[in-house]
Amino acid sequence: MGEDVVSERRACKVLGQPRSTQRRKRVVPDREVRLRARIIELATQYGRYGYRRITAKLKSEGWRVNHKHVERIWREEGLKVPQKQPKRRRLWLNDGSCVRLRPRHPGHVWSHDFVLHRTHDGRAFRLLTIIDEYTRECLVIVVDRKLSSDQVLEQLTHLFAQRGAPGHIRSDNGSEFTAKKVRQWLADLSVKTLFIEPGSPWENGYIESFNGKLRDELLDGEIFDTLFEAQVLVERWRRYYNTVRPHSSLGYRPPAPEARQPWASGLAPLGPAPRAVLVGQSTT
Repeated sequence: MGEDVVSERRACKVLGQPRSTQRRKRVVPDREVRLRARIIELATQYGRYGYRRITAKLKSEGWRVNHKHVERIWREEGLKVPQKQPKRRRLWLNDGSCVRLRPRHPGHVWSHDFVLHRTHDGRAFRLLTIIDEYTRECLVIVVDRKLSSDQVLEQLTHLFAQRGAPGHIRSDNGSEFTAKKVRQWLADLSVKTLFIEPGSPWENGYIESFNGKLRDELLDGEIFDTLFEAQVLVERWRRYYNTVRPHSSLGYRPPAPEARQPWASGLAPLGPAPRAVLVGQSTT
């Protein structure tokens, strides 16, 4: 038996649907097509960004768009929103034995910590990360197979000479940070130390958040065949983080835009690190 054929006029009458809507073709503006393509391109390039950070990137490129528009396209294209970070208490509201101090101006509180990773051959290497808690700027990332208290002192000496000594330095209770000579050297310079409670990494939330972004956006997505390759790529990411990457805590602006280099608008060229061990240290 053949299928019953119902005219368009009758079907629209039964459904209460105006006939004009059946013939109207959807017109998609060229701008919408280009915007959708650019959102997909940015989401592919920055796989761990959500639609709000993608919105900030679009605005920096000159697009006139709000986050609701981007979110709609984001969901229509089935783009994955990065997993939310677990909630933590604010540093200045916690109770405990260590001093919790909220940074109030640039250079007020620095934080430093270690991150452990491995090259492709399974050999471990460490990264010493140092940030300014107020500006969120990453001051340096030192990459080496082993890092001692002497190397921590060497890097701090270089940063103090370049930027001046901070008021406080926050860290965990690792031996590299609590060594007697490190504490004495800082005391001689009137730099106060803020050691967190053992087993309470949330008390050092600024550097823990930074380390999480470093691992999520770089370390977990790269295969490092050699230590030197790790040094080059880590330094490249650090400069991008400071001068290009939008930060939600800073109104989706980079922490150090005034330090933007000519290559900052795109990918930094791969080249030799300033030093084979102390990545980020100035050659001057």
